[in-house]
Amino acid sequence: MECPHNSLKQMRTDAQDTLLFSSSQCSVCEISIGSMFSSCAGSVCARPHLCVRASVCVRPLHQSSRSAGAARLFQEIPDTGSNGWMNLLRFWRDGRFSRMHKHMEESFRRLGPIYREHLGSQSSVNIMLPMDTGELFRSEGLHPRRMTLQPWATHRETRRHSKGVFLKNGTEWRADRLLLNREVMVSSSVHRFLPLLDEVAQDFCRSLRRRVQADGFEKAGQHTLTLDPSPDLFRFALEASCHVLYGERIGLFSSCPSDESERFISAVERMLATTPPLLYLPPRLLLRLRASLWTTHATAWDDIFSHAEQRIQRSYQRLQARPSAAPDCSFPGVLGKLMEAGQLSLELIRANITELMAGGVDTTAVPLQFALFELARNPDVQECVRAQVLSSWQQASGDPLKALQGAPLLKGTIKETLRLYPVGITVQRYPVRDIVLQNYHVPAGTLVQVCLYPLGRSAEVFSRPECFDPSRWSADADAGSAGGFRSLAFGFGSRQCVGRRIAENEMQLLLMHILRTFKLTVSSTEELSTKYTLILQPECPPRITFSTLTHQH
Repeated sequence: MECPHNSLKQMRTDAQDTLLFSSSQCSVCEISIGSMFSSCAGSVCARPHLCVRASVCVRPLHQSSRSAGAARLFQEIPDTGSNGWMNLLRFWRDGRFSRMHKHMEESFRRLGPIYREHLGSQSSVNIMLPMDTGELFRSEGLHPRRMTLQPWATHRETRRHSKGVFLKNGTEWRADRLLLNREVMVSSSVHRFLPLLDEVAQDFCRSLRRRVQADGFEKAGQHTLTLDPSPDLFRFALEASCHVLYGERIGLFSSCPSDESERFISAVERMLATTPPLLYLPPRLLLRLRASLWTTHATAWDDIFSHAEQRIQRSYQRLQARPSAAPDCSFPGVLGKLMEAGQLSLELIRANITELMAGGVDTTAVPLQFALFELARNPDVQECVRAQVLSSWQQASGDPLKALQGAPLLKGTIKETLRLYPVGITVQRYPVRDIVLQNYHVPAGTLVQVCLYPLGRSAEVFSRPECFDPSRWSADADAGSAGGFRSLAFGFGSRQCVGRRIAENEMQLLLMHILRTFKLTVSSTEELSTKYTLILQPECPPRITFSTLTHQH
């Protein structure tokens, strides 16, 4: 397989983490060079007693995807059972939907680095090795397509809502995506909304510090409090999302958060929990039967749309009331920028803003839970990241962009967290041409899934995968390794997560200010048990001990 590493090794600096393609090329979107070509440093773990324990060792297969000779038949790819409906019944009976990531891990151990899966009405080819991922992405075409979340699409169709870019394909998807990229992906847009995220992150830490000082115990001037931070992290994610999308604060750090916001968070959780079982059944059938699972799912989406509609209406009225003779120079939020541009209809703006809202809370709050836990149970790593953060913050004189640029271990912490705990456990594509994976023929149009949980814990892909080591993602470490397609938590290329830049910066800024304010510890260093509800999350949220630093920076 041709490795693109050599031709792009000069583009590995943090400032060049994104690449903007011209409109004549296959995608007009920023893609992450780190996502394409980042890899393991091969570093040695000096803290084996602090390591996570799960590790994937797939059955060795030394034959290249491009090995000589005729490819084997598609039907010869190992599978987990050929009867999709029987497999689906077993999944329901054994409660495997919540352990889908573990099921994939075990399937690779048992069947090797490629296998077929049949579940109900869905069939897929599952892969995990970077060489196969590269082959898949080279065949994604001008309009990359991933698996449609049919329950979501059915909700839009039955409610007569427009679909956002997450649910679109083809030329219609591309046209809308290009317009959204300008407001949420390109560097100039990131510079506009970064101060808003920083403001929310600093407010969160001030609020948490007051709580620790009021409710914790004090010893030698240091206040300490142990708590489950997950409810606060969900409120932080919603507050930050609203600030960027609508250009307004909604006051979730007050002593009495609004019932409206609490209902929204609950609705997102219900929607995520009910999606996986519905993926493998015809939603139209459930709709006709008025099945409770479908009703719960659809009602959750109704609540999400209702919340977004209220926010959008308020923002629209505020923008309309702004005097045109003396325009406000402040950032009006992504919604305001889209309205000012006037290139998307209000209905399409509503659809995309709603999708960004629904996808921007749990997918940020949950990785932050994992990141805080890993930093707390790896004190040497925590101190290393903190030292870099403090130095960078001082040199940046309060400029959040400069502070992040000077602390690459923050980005490494997020990438390392998502390596071990990917929010979405697969990245899917339908190749536009026939391809060969592990010397098996895969026809065009086949659903192929890159399985991220087994990938991130594979000893064939990462040196000492059980260790939490943010430094493995440094540019120098990457330069000495073999290639890419190891960091795919936000997807890849023009079809990567449209909210990626918001989420990455949101998480890095919060970790930066938490590390400036608190020392983190946990009572147990045992690995967290996880469950899958369309996103990967802890079975029980970890309790973290926050101790104020004696000399706050």
